[in-house]
Amino acid sequence: MLKDGSNLVVHLRPAPVVARVGAVTSMVRGDVHEHFHRADSVARFLAGRGVPVVEPLLGPIRWDGLVVSFASYVEHDAEWRPDPASFAAMLAELHAELRHYPGALPAAAPLADIDAVLALAGRPADLVRARDGLAARWPDLPGQALHGDSHPRNVLFTARGPVWNDFEDAWFGPVGWDVACAARGPLLARDAVARAYPVEGLSYWLELRELFGRCWRLALDLHRDGPGHPARVQRSGRSGR
Repeated sequence: MLKDGSNLVVHLRPAPVVARVGAVTSMVRGDVHEHFHRADSVARFLAGRGVPVVEPLLGPIRWDGLVVSFASYVEHDAEWRPDPASFAAMLAELHAELRHYPGALPAAAPLADIDAVLALAGRPADLVRARDGLAARWPDLPGQALHGDSHPRNVLFTARGPVWNDFEDAWFGPVGWDVACAARGPLLARDAVARAYPVEGLSYWLELRELFGRCWRLALDLHRDGPGHPARVQRSGRSGR
């Protein structure tokens, strides 16, 4: 197992293949087939333009109630940490290529995820207020195809250099969202990213990204505490309901 978070990611040893299985994403987004398909489509488009990306192999497919996609396993240095300037330059280069993406992408995708989590959680009043305030201030800025989750952990550092990964959250919107994704993570200094990739309205996108993260952490808690999840079984001492 490589990751057990919003999706389950498994290296199918000894094959150089990684399977991605919809988990929390399926709870929040329902049928994630379209999201997985969009990730493959964007990655294949970028690969065709010479952008280093993790190569999709097969999928997405539906199997036993799950949505699964398959990609090449990429040997990489898990301890690699980029400096803000180089990562900002990589992101700007990625955006330059993504401007040519011809496929359809959703608009305001972060708000759609936030709304879905709020509905699952019974619409907590503080989060609803924060969501409504941000939605009312949505900036009227030019849009383009975005990575959607462009933090350093979605870049693999390989022998041939950095390789972009995980385009599941791709959407059409202002580039400030992607810059906020990079700047809000724990691996890069926020002010340094902002200086290296100045964009209009970054403070707004940082606020939205913070709320987005809170909602996805809430979704993860709801998923882990659901009936039959091992964490719940261990606490309850029962075999599930």
